[in-house]
Amino acid sequence: MLQVQELSVSYRGVAALEQINYQVPAGELVGVVGPNGAGKSTMVKAMLGLIRAVAGKAMFQGKVLGQQLGRVAYVPQRSHIDWDYPITVWNVAMMARTVQTGLFRRTSVQSQQTVKAALERVGMYHLRDRQIGELSGGQQQRVFIARALAKEADLLIFDEPFTGVDRKTEDIIFDIFQELKAQAKTLLVINHDLGESLNYYDRILLLNKRLIAMGAKTDVITTQNLQEAYGSTFSLAAA
Repeated sequence: MLQVQELSVSYRGVAALEQINYQVPAGELVGVVGPNGAGKSTMVKAMLGLIRAVAGKAMFQGKVLGQQLGRVAYVPQRSHIDWDYPITVWNVAMMARTVQTGLFRRTSVQSQQTVKAALERVGMYHLRDRQIGELSGGQQQRVFIARALAKEADLLIFDEPFTGVDRKTEDIIFDIFQELKAQAKTLLVINHDLGESLNYYDRILLLNKRLIAMGAKTDVITTQNLQEAYGSTFSLAAA
């Protein structure tokens, strides 16, 4: 189980997150929504120990999350990735196996098979020798999904994986999410869309610096909650 307890973050004295509390059991897919600047990415980075929290912590199966990152696959926003870096599709996916093989050791046959299977699952194995920067946005995202799969993690966190992707890629990703759920993996997905894609999630976490609501879509995506998160003039019809 993933547990976030009293997590708070501030930048130069200004609160970015205020006492976030929730838990996610294994085998559950949770969508995180909220306006720009709500602290969604900040929350994830603080959970992973990538930025400093002023209070609180994230626990995974009873241990501090930041101390067991080998069990976590994290896919950041596309805007945070250097797409000009000269690296092939194969090597991007193979990065997931560094923990298993060591930084300077030859990758095992098992690791190579795992990476191959991951790239095949997202339909990118045939482009394994292509430079990552030569791919379309959807193809690039599929490669990073493959890297997450190749890590064989227990907790998977995705920061806006559907931004700039085509419908085929979106369908592939949601299919993979369902497969991971069936394997009792825990998934946390930051999603900017308030439309039909929310139907795929077991629960929705609505955030704007503090936790507005968490639960089933019908309980969270209400006019009152959305106006509390997005502003009193917000209209779901215009989202």
